[in-house]
Amino acid sequence: MSVTGGIRRGAPLSAVVAGLIAVLVSISSSAAIVFSAAKAAGATDRVLASWMLALGVAMGVTCIGLSLRYRAPVVTAWSTPGAALLVVGLDGVTMAQAVGAFLVSAGLITLSGLTGWFARVMDRIPVPLAAGLLAGVLVQFGTGLFTAMDGDFGLVFSMFAAYLVCRRLFPRYAIIIALAVGVVAAVWSGSLHLEGVRVSLAEPVFVAPEFSWQVLISVGLPLFVVTMASQNLPGVAVLRNDGYDVPVSPLITWTGATNALLAPFGCFGLNLAAITAAICTGKEAHPDPDRRYLAGVWAGAFYLCVGVVGGAVGSLLGALPAALILGIAGLGLLGTIAGSLTAALADEGWRESAVVTFLATASGFSLLGIGSAFWGLLAGVVTAVVTRGGRRVAAGSVTGSETGSETGSAVGSTTGTATESTTGTATESTTGTAAGSTASTVRAVGNVRRTERGARM
Repeated sequence: MSVTGGIRRGAPLSAVVAGLIAVLVSISSSAAIVFSAAKAAGATDRVLASWMLALGVAMGVTCIGLSLRYRAPVVTAWSTPGAALLVVGLDGVTMAQAVGAFLVSAGLITLSGLTGWFARVMDRIPVPLAAGLLAGVLVQFGTGLFTAMDGDFGLVFSMFAAYLVCRRLFPRYAIIIALAVGVVAAVWSGSLHLEGVRVSLAEPVFVAPEFSWQVLISVGLPLFVVTMASQNLPGVAVLRNDGYDVPVSPLITWTGATNALLAPFGCFGLNLAAITAAICTGKEAHPDPDRRYLAGVWAGAFYLCVGVVGGAVGSLLGALPAALILGIAGLGLLGTIAGSLTAALADEGWRESAVVTFLATASGFSLLGIGSAFWGLLAGVVTAVVTRGGRRVAAGSVTGSETGSETGSAVGSTTGTATESTTGTATESTTGTAAGSTASTVRAVGNVRRTERGARM
């Protein structure tokens, strides 16, 4: 194989761009919250840069390692709800006590993976509810595409128009061209301010942990609960919705162990990504589902770059127009949102429960420090239990162990449309080959327990 052919195979443009967009969305949407959390614990600029280095390395290593290991686009991220919790919880707490709380939370996450209890919970979630959960998490980015037009119509509309034209003529490169058009529009309008970017390399700063039971209860335990319920739960749903039957327990174990290792340097709440992962699991990342893992690998490479120049992240964020980030995120997730809604509403027997899950999740409702992803799923399960009476809620679950439902099997209700609709066109979702749609559906709702038993860490 020639050098050029090797580069094309290992770095397809669509996968590289998907990884870049995922990192841009992740950093731009919540890095400011991380900075605020670090400042609440009294972090200096040097310590703050160490936090970004630790988080960048943790996300980079796990994205690359897990994506290569399972040949699936496994994308990790820091816990944004967890960071918001830290902004309040770390007020008056020393940095050493904060690190102690990070270690306890990471240890509990690792234990959850080793014991397999989280995977068992996920195996009982019905496919329509998982799809409704995912749609509820992502819908704010879909609407954000259009609300961003209110602030900068010219920039966002030019991206949207370019996307529509390319979906017709060059569908594989629609997102890439839309991003390029957005950058050109930002430069033309003068909203891209790169002159203020200051590049500086981050250095690791080790902080010995100090364990205070008050801080562990008020920060460590809530951070664990929020990370598992609000982040890892929809993160698993993203992978399964797009047909990646990856064993859950090893993913949770590795994220928890990596978090624990880097916690003294500022790593906290490492978890499976949901929103940014959806950018890498759709057809826009690569037309071949078996090659989309490269998007996860490239996301990891970009995260490593972010970690190395952690001190420059703040100034870079100020250089990019918010409308550009919102626009490209919304465009990149259109297909995934469509596929999630299709899977959620396909089975009439689960439709009402799925709608409740979707609406409750999309509402952004928070209670006891736990985000709407958990409460939305709980609301959907309660709705199913009450309205379906004696019929088992496990029917149509992700395990695929019970396929009977009012309108057909759970597999049948999601065949073709759930997976192929992420391509963005109704024609592709309904005219794909039966073999292709069945294979992708089986990956999504197949026998997860079998893969869990056979998986090696």
